[in-house]
Amino acid sequence: MKKVIVTGANGQLGRAINGLYAGSAEYELINTDVGELDITNIDRVMEFAREIRPYAIINCAAYTAVEACEQEEDLAFRINAIGPRNLSIAATETGAKLMHVSTDYVFDGNGNRPYLETDPVGPQGAYGRTKLAGENFVREFSYKHYIVRTAWLYGDGKNFVKTMLRLSETNDKVRVVKDQVGSPTSAAELAKAIAYLLPTENYGLFHGTCEGDCSWAQFTEEIFRLAGKSTVVEPITSEEYGAAVKRPAYSILENYMLKMTTDFMFADWHDAIAEYLKTV
Repeated sequence: MKKVIVTGANGQLGRAINGLYAGSAEYELINTDVGELDITNIDRVMEFAREIRPYAIINCAAYTAVEACEQEEDLAFRINAIGPRNLSIAATETGAKLMHVSTDYVFDGNGNRPYLETDPVGPQGAYGRTKLAGENFVREFSYKHYIVRTAWLYGDGKNFVKTMLRLSETNDKVRVVKDQVGSPTSAAELAKAIAYLLPTENYGLFHGTCEGDCSWAQFTEEIFRLAGKSTVVEPITSEEYGAAVKRPAYSILENYMLKMTTDFMFADWHDAIAEYLKTV
């Protein structure tokens, strides 16, 4: 059995990966979260990796609270940058592959066409800065790595979809921003892409989001339609919403490298959310 360490195993993606590999005769998942493995502690990471001698490490751990990152950038840096650095060093020493998950927030969000892996980055906030630093450490310290950037992720856990469904129970109308666009991405679909890449030597940087795009307001309308909710969506601007931290207006990623180097294809976001809602 090939041992695979999964960090952040209790998160949405970690759970999806566990669901996908359940019953595998080839891979044994070694699940960790902060209680089992503090990825910001280099000594603990090295000790753990030497003990397990993994075939691969899948890093799903991240500090993703965008507003909190602005207030605690040092903590975000430890988790989003130092953590991947430590895992990369451990992967290299033990000969393991490293699968690292990153984000659309590494871009400035001012694009007018889907971002390619080769496009220049320009994070606008602490979350994006710390995630980009993590990417750079992975490139520097791990020679067998995959970096997969995703966006608008939802799965088993706290997420936008469940928030909207909960609001629909007590509101006739919800206000949702219309001027931020992206590709809602199912954690189950991202897990499939990770499982597709992991046995290969096809290392490098990939974008991994569901096909198609929409605004948050349009996404909410589709959620309510599929769930049979009568709640009305009132599209508003980001300025009207008044979030404490600016979010990217344009988060559409093109899965260019996956399409150029593999035959893997993400599901369309409409199909993926329909499938997900069967489980909620």
